[in-house]
Amino acid sequence: MSLRSMLAEPAAALTPVQPLAADVYTMSAGRIGSVVGGLLGLTAVVLGGMALARAAGRSRSGFGRGGAVAALVAGPVGMAIGALVAATADGGLGTGNGLGGAYVALLVGLAGTALGGLALARIRRVPTR
Repeated sequence: MSLRSMLAEPAAALTPVQPLAADVYTMSAGRIGSVVGGLLGLTAVVLGGMALARAAGRSRSGFGRGGAVAALVAGPVGMAIGALVAATADGGLGTGNGLGGAYVALLVGLAGTALGGLALARIRRVPTR
């Protein structure tokens, strides 16, 4: 064994190791969190949309004020979970940490919050019979 190979071995051992991307079917904590946040945001969008349709008089079967309030609760909770996952993700997009789903949860939660707020504002203005 030569002196050169003996000196090169420790340098090779210190090379930084890149984290491997998660498998396609592996459910990491980040992926689970972003799925939960996205589902909460999607629930907020549905509830806010149905409450808005009822406030506009387009539908008799809607959630009304309760749906608007539920959308105003579920939307920010979904956004908070998405923000937590985005802040704690180790790698970038495509590494299996749920970063893409976290961004989707943020956007869908924001849309659900906006729909719930708009429905609640319209419900307050409409006189009851």
